[in-house]
Amino acid sequence: MDFGRLITAMVTPLDDQQRVNWDAVEPLIDYLIDEQKSDALVINGTTGESPTTTEEEKLRLVEIAVRHAKGRAKIIAGTGSNDTAHAIHLSRRTAQLGVDALLLVAPYYNKPSQEGLYQHFKAVAEAVDVPIMLYNVPGRTGVNISAATTIRLSKIPNIVATKDCTDTDQLTELLNGIEPGFTVYSGEDAVTLPVLSIGVHGIVSVASHVVGKQMKAMIEAYLNGDVQSAAALHRELHPVFKGLFCAPSPAPVKHALKVKGVDAGGVRLPLVPLTEQEAKFVESLLK
Repeated sequence: MDFGRLITAMVTPLDDQQRVNWDAVEPLIDYLIDEQKSDALVINGTTGESPTTTEEEKLRLVEIAVRHAKGRAKIIAGTGSNDTAHAIHLSRRTAQLGVDALLLVAPYYNKPSQEGLYQHFKAVAEAVDVPIMLYNVPGRTGVNISAATTIRLSKIPNIVATKDCTDTDQLTELLNGIEPGFTVYSGEDAVTLPVLSIGVHGIVSVASHVVGKQMKAMIEAYLNGDVQSAAALHRELHPVFKGLFCAPSPAPVKHALKVKGVDAGGVRLPLVPLTEQEAKFVESLLK
């Protein structure tokens, strides 16, 4: 299933008391769709600080996004958990809000086997009737959904895509084996252009909060056969892609947004704001 080429994993705006700043959600959605050219938004992903938002906050964020985007961008909602029963519960509640898809991260910390991963995703998929995008990010979860397991999961009708943050070897293996119509996205901004060359469809991005328009231009240049222009844009954007992870995300991208005049507030503990040095570094990236 095609959710577009550029998907932004949206931050959750907070006020100075670390409460969700509900007044800032709709303007942020407009900014990401209209100015940064996002084809889809992930609500309640890691970049949205999903580990520290409550279930009711998550549901309200999704409800606002679905209503306000009004079909201008696809809305994908993170409902993953390392507890299968809870993932089913949250997925069912979220599916009722009219989302285009659910994003299910690999169960973290408890490190299930490949069979455990398969059974987890299968159980959630069977509990809802909306499309599902898998999310494989071994650096955060401590477990890799192998290419073989993703290929097996691609045979389940409503598991339609994956966001995979591994290397080109695993991505290539995936692309060689998945069911027709199953879509592969990268979750690593810095490899957006290189992985397009092997057949990855697009990117679920953090940097697109601030350089989305340029990323869209890079992707379109490549798809139109202008590889030189795409490569030049990749080289120009690469310091931003890497620099926005100079501290635990989303603190750097929230600061970058503030520099651009879009105030999404700070971060919730256990995340902390950027140091003065880190803030200056992020500011230098945007000059």
